[in-house]
Amino acid sequence: MSRIWFRCRGPLREALLPFLLARVVVLGTLGLAHFIVDRTHPSTPGVAARVHAGLLGWDAGWFESIAREGYGPLGHQSLRFFPLVPLMTHAVAWLPGVGDGAALILVSNVAALVATALLFVLVRRETSDTNLARRSIWYLSLAPAAFVLVMGYAESVLLCLFLGCFLALRRGEDRPNFALAGLLGFGAALTRPIGVLVALVIAVELIRWWARLQPGPRRVGLLAVAAPFLGLAAFLGWADHVVGDVWAPLRVQLESSHHGGVSDPFATLFDDARGLLHHHVGTALHVPWVLLAVVLLVVCWRRLPACYTVLVLAILGVALAGANLDSFERYALSAFPLVIAAAVLVRGPRLERAALVLLSAGLAGYALLAFLNLFVP
Repeated sequence: MSRIWFRCRGPLREALLPFLLARVVVLGTLGLAHFIVDRTHPSTPGVAARVHAGLLGWDAGWFESIAREGYGPLGHQSLRFFPLVPLMTHAVAWLPGVGDGAALILVSNVAALVATALLFVLVRRETSDTNLARRSIWYLSLAPAAFVLVMGYAESVLLCLFLGCFLALRRGEDRPNFALAGLLGFGAALTRPIGVLVALVIAVELIRWWARLQPGPRRVGLLAVAAPFLGLAAFLGWADHVVGDVWAPLRVQLESSHHGGVSDPFATLFDDARGLLHHHVGTALHVPWVLLAVVLLVVCWRRLPACYTVLVLAILGVALAGANLDSFERYALSAFPLVIAAAVLVRGPRLERAALVLLSAGLAGYALLAFLNLFVP
């Protein structure tokens, strides 16, 4: 046990300061949102309720309700929220004095700290560049969309599972631990719909190692590739048993009021860009982030191993294929190699300081818009 703590202590120490600063920014912004609502008494329906929901607003409220009541009483709409985070929340809520809301926030924030430390370990292992690893965790913690890592969302847990899978696969000259990667991939598929995409990463690494593997490890690798699909199938099978519709969790997600069905991404971008002309600032804000994500995707392709680019390409493809760009920034946050690519580009003391100031301001700004019901996280 002491050996494990010795190995974890350094990365956790590196992760602690950016982790804490992000929470100071988001909680301070939530206090500002309360001040604005209390002083202005906005007439727009839902603003006051959204502010008072705080860290349990938006999708976090669904996760809390599922953890407390289960899917049954909440209807079909609840099925678009996958079960791992509600199950973890329900388990933590058994602790004395811990309610479901507090348990959800605890799960999300502990997972965020662990994910930040895991990113530091992964980048340092891949590049042998400690400074790049430090920049990466700062940019992850202060990214404008990272306020969801403070709220009761599933992104923190998903990032932990993604990063753990990469660490299991990317072990330098040592053979990948496909068994562990498969287990983490199974969990990722039970966390969010895009969790199943980690199967592509496992497949890329299996192909890279195939010629050097014996038949036994090859079979384990193939099972690891299948594991995320098995996780998704487990939830879909449960949905079929409960509501009689095996595709219900995905069907609800594809409704026009949510992510929507497959559409032309260029038309969607154009429509959202026109939002500025009609004062729909929340939708127009997605456009520059899409363009930045494409630039960082190119950096991933040129500077990082293939499996990183595959994950980013798959997640961005899903995010851009919907009928709207709502929550695009949150999808992009799950594509953590984009953060590494940003850290590769933005380096040098002056640029780093400027980036941290701008990111902190962006984190506060986006959190404020979300708390005031002006931006869909």
